Amino acid sequence: MILSLATIGGISFVLALSGALTPGPLLTITISESMRRGFITGPLLILGHGILELTLIVAIVNGLGTFLKKGPVMGTVAIIGGLVLLWMGWKMVKETKGVYLSFKERPVERSKTLHPVWSGILVSLSNPYWSLWWATVGLSYMMTAMEYGLMGLIVFFVGHISADFLWFSLVSYGVSTGRKVFSEKLYQRIVEGCGLFLLLFGVWFLVVGLRYFFRLG
Repeated sequence: MILSLATIGGISFVLALSGALTPGPLLTITISESMRRGFITGPLLILGHGILELTLIVAIVNGLGTFLKKGPVMGTVAIIGGLVLLWMGWKMVKETKGVYLSFKERPVERSKTLHPVWSGILVSLSNPYWSLWWATVGLSYMMTAMEYGLMGLIVFFVGHISADFLWFSLVSYGVSTGRKVFSEKLYQRIVEGCGLFLLLFGVWFLVVGLRYFFRLG
């Protein structure tokens, strides 16, 4: 049981880190606002991001918990999640050499008048990639965690949000102190490694999803 929960937390951490490492609106705001507000920007943005995700998890569990536990539903979600993971992993590995972690300030109009916590919430909500991730990958893995009850969900969320806090705090630290967190080459290798992990886990999701349907046959 303990080993299984540790595995859930570890995989949740790596899945979340793979998404966090991909350049997007949240990274852009972290870089831009860290230049004005300092290191605290990253943690505050992820606090808002985490509040939104925790609210989503509670809503899913309370509103769809029983429905999600049905075999056909779990199988379908797992297969869709596996396909999305394969697409994400292939994309990350293929585009590794073109991924750069630039600490140059980028224009962000909306965040200039918002507290970072609110920015974290609103930017996440407006990001279609975030919605896609939770509707497929996040939901698929959350259903696996639900097999261990409340503790499984807690470990899933802690592992997930820890990756976001770690990465965006490092970025804020690098921007606010003028130091580079990683060399471009090391950053690209990390992204590539996460991409390979997503490919392997995507295959696993597909296998799990197909097993549900084989059981029904």
